Amino acid sequence: MNTTLQTRIDAKLKKDAKKTLERMGLDLSTGVKLFLTQVVRTQSIPFELFTYDNVSEKKKQALIRDAKHALKHGKRYKTIQEAHRDILSE
Repeated sequence: MNTTLQTRIDAKLKKDAKKTLERMGLDLSTGVKLFLTQVVRTQSIPFELFTYDNVSEKKKQALIRDAKHALKHGKRYKTIQEAHRDILSE
């Protein structure tokens, strides 16, 4: 049995997605069906997600982990000039 899915999206996004899918020989409805089929199959979003600044969640977590490690184990400087001297001398 088929059902109808309605969703509100930005007009430009719809137009761009439709053009892209048509270049692949698909219509918009088939593209949405493919996406939903993969969601069910993988039990997840079937692609890597990125933050608003185009950083993947995996990379973001690695940066946070590195920053925490640096705060705990890294060098400390009293002035910015001291930090510059140390950095530029390497």
